[in-house]
Amino acid sequence: MHSDFDRCYRAVQSRDSRFDGWFVTAVLTTGIYCRPSCPVRLPLARNVRFYPSAAAAQRAGFRACKRCRPDASPGSPEWNVRGDAVARAMRLIGDGVVDREGVLGLAARVGYTTRQLERMLQAELGAGPLALARAQRVQTARMLTETTELPFSDIAFAAGFASIRQFNDTIRSACDTTPTVLRHTASQRQWHDLAPAGQTLTVRLTVRTPFAYEGVFGHLAATAVPGCEEVRDGAYRRTLSLPSGYGIVSLTPQPDHVSCTLALENVRDLATAIARCRRLLDLDADPEAVIDALSSDGGLRAVVAKAPGQRIPRTVDEQELAVRTVLGQQVSTKAARTHASRLVSAYGAAVSDPAGGLTHTFPTVAQLADIEPDHLAVPGARRRSLVALVAGLAGGEVTLDPGCDWQRARAQLLAVPGVGPWTAEIVAMRGLGDPDAFPATDLGVRIAAEQLGLPGDPRALSAHSGRWRPWRAYAVQHLWTTLDHSVNNWPPKETTK
Repeated sequence: MHSDFDRCYRAVQSRDSRFDGWFVTAVLTTGIYCRPSCPVRLPLARNVRFYPSAAAAQRAGFRACKRCRPDASPGSPEWNVRGDAVARAMRLIGDGVVDREGVLGLAARVGYTTRQLERMLQAELGAGPLALARAQRVQTARMLTETTELPFSDIAFAAGFASIRQFNDTIRSACDTTPTVLRHTASQRQWHDLAPAGQTLTVRLTVRTPFAYEGVFGHLAATAVPGCEEVRDGAYRRTLSLPSGYGIVSLTPQPDHVSCTLALENVRDLATAIARCRRLLDLDADPEAVIDALSSDGGLRAVVAKAPGQRIPRTVDEQELAVRTVLGQQVSTKAARTHASRLVSAYGAAVSDPAGGLTHTFPTVAQLADIEPDHLAVPGARRRSLVALVAGLAGGEVTLDPGCDWQRARAQLLAVPGVGPWTAEIVAMRGLGDPDAFPATDLGVRIAAEQLGLPGDPRALSAHSGRWRPWRAYAVQHLWTTLDHSVNNWPPKETTK
């Protein structure tokens, strides 16, 4: 979009927050870049340049506006819609892969050489993987500097910098000020998105409105696995397996944001934890685009109008979601939770949760490698499917991560004995975030479709769903919301006290 000057300039004139994250506006006369919604006076068109990302603007020598803080805007929904190499790389960068594995590791995951990947990112985003990762570190560092009293040394390492000196130099370059002045200025303006309490931090997760949070939170609550997930005091809580340790997150929805409290074993995992929580709640979606597309179908129009802004209930770990989906084949939600809870208590890593009742992380593939049949009280065919899935994930025959190829992942899943189209589409929808995933054989989808006067036969429904592309996964979520089912209860009728 950034290459269409007139369209971008009109968006800036309207100060429309829906375009935040799609591009940034750089002003030649001030050397500052802003969100499209920034309330400052609009410069003359000849003094404006548009860039596809904060990283590109920083690379061109511009610094972030201190008023609208464009480096803290919601991520571009474009990376959720697309399945190409650039989008996959951006999802991996957001998960912290560059900081952990370097550019070589990022390129290997996407399936290109470092030179090819660098060229593609430069061509589309105006910045390479290192610059994009640097922009993400700046965002995290600025957020922590402005809104916590954490020592700068802790902030530097939490944001992914290699040293205090690198942290100081980068903040000066990107923000045109020192960390000390940045903190002092923020305290005067009373920007308090985060409140420190030891290793526990509370951050405000921004979201594009409208935000029909009842759907996604109701689904997560109804399918919560005892031991690693719970609902307590109006918040959905769960454990996280992170690169440097475990974490516990508490997520409380609001109409225009989500309050996210994180207790981390290692503060270095902060940026990754936030990225995974955003992914879990599908917070970087573009609700207006979904509403426009689905409202064009008379069968869905009333449902969409009743609760616009649905989000897909996703996951913090793609492999976990796949395991849980196979366990949940052809059983009730309650039975699926019971089966998963047995795995959690038998194989998950123990955690300490003074604030609640969480006891374990969901077991990793490595922890499930030697699974005992007694812990799988399911039919033999499904037991064999789960064992084969775990073996495939461990051996690399099945690749499920934020940067995997959606179509290749489907093919790999379908090659696992006992895994059919329903499982593959649910994993693509909730695990991988493919916005066009469509489990046409799902019983709830078929019942809801028939109630709305839409085809109930899977083949006919699939044909009809062509008009919903590329947002068929969101159509599924809207259809689910019409059912009399526990996934639509938020807050749930029974909560943990």
